[in-house]
Formats: sequence, C-alpha cells, structure tokens
Amino acid sequence: MIPRFGSRRRGWIGLLGGSFNPAHEGHAHVARLARRRLRLDQVWLLVSPGNPLKPTRGMAPFAERLASARAIADGRRIVATGIEAQLGTRYTADTLRELRRRFPRLRFVWLMGADNLAQLPRWHHWRAIAADAAFAVMPRPTYNHRALAGLAARRLRGARHPAHTAPALAGMDPPAWVFLPAPQNTASATAIRAAASGV
Repeated sequence: MIPRFGSRRRGWIGLLGGSFNPAHEGHAHVARLARRRLRLDQVWLLVSPGNPLKPTRGMAPFAERLASARAIADGRRIVATGIEAQLGTRYTADTLRELRRRFPRLRFVWLMGADNLAQLPRWHHWRAIAADAAFAVMPRPTYNHRALAGLAARRLRGARHPAHTAPALAGMDPPAWVFLPAPQNTASATAIRAAASGV
C-alpha cells in the first residue's frame, strides 16, 4: 500500500505512469528492474485517468485499467494506484508537484521507457518535470538510439549520470537522470488489444 496523504515516512519511490490499457508483463518487467537497479523502496504504478497525448477511442474504463495494473503488482513493493484521479491531475508536472507537497519526506524517481524520452518535449511543462524529479530511462526496442539523440536528451545532457550511479539516483537533486541498459521486453498494450480484438 502507499502511505496516507501527509505521511512523514521516508523512502525512495519510483513512479511508473501510464494508461495501462491493459497492464502487461512489460510494465512488470520495468517495475521490477527499476526497483532493483535503483534500490527503491517501492514502485507505484500510476494509472492515468486520461492521458492527454492518447486518444480516448479504444481506451478501457479507468476501473478496468486499474484492475489490470493491480493484477501485475504485488501490493507491497510494486503498488498500483489511481492516486492521480484522487489528486485531480492529468499532467505529470502537476502530479509530481502534488505528490511532493503531500509526501514531503519521500524522494521520487520518474520511470519511463525510451519511447517516452523521445516524446518528452511534447509533455506539458516537460522542463518542470526534469527540475522536480530525477528520472530513469529504460530501453525499449527500436526507440533507444532515437531517444538518446532527441531533444530532451540533448537539452539535459549535463544532467545525465552513468548507469553505475543508478543506486544513488533517488538521492540526487534534480535535474538528474540515467539510461539503464537492460534486457528488453517486447510486450506492448497495443499488440495485446489487437490480439484480443482479433485484428
């Protein structure tokens, strides 16, 4: 479980946001890898009430997506949560600001795949995200080179740390980020939905 709002508990928390439409083994792989490599106390799977960058068509109901995330979590080290719906936030920058305010002693690390690093400049107030929380980038098939050569990686080049410093990332003052070379999982929610619909 995640702490109550206003908890004074200390800890290092990884935040893996997404639509989870549905959650799958690729999400679980990233969460387990990040918790181990970054030495995090927990990873929170932040199920988005509505991703502003994704169409609503084909998006399963929030409760269904949250249930699928809970099915791949263990409820202790990896926890699925609909906290963004409780906070009333839709943008990552706003979510981070609220989480820092409500959990002042927790240190947050944003977790993303290389596909999201590639499109990070499209995110609302993306520079504020980098200034508010350290982040770790996980490899994704076909995206890695493009992401590391992209605008966000270039603009934040001076804040990138070697992969071997990953265990200390949560304690670093942002902006700070690492790219974590690791085995890659090819599972995708798009492919799972297509298979389920017989497309």
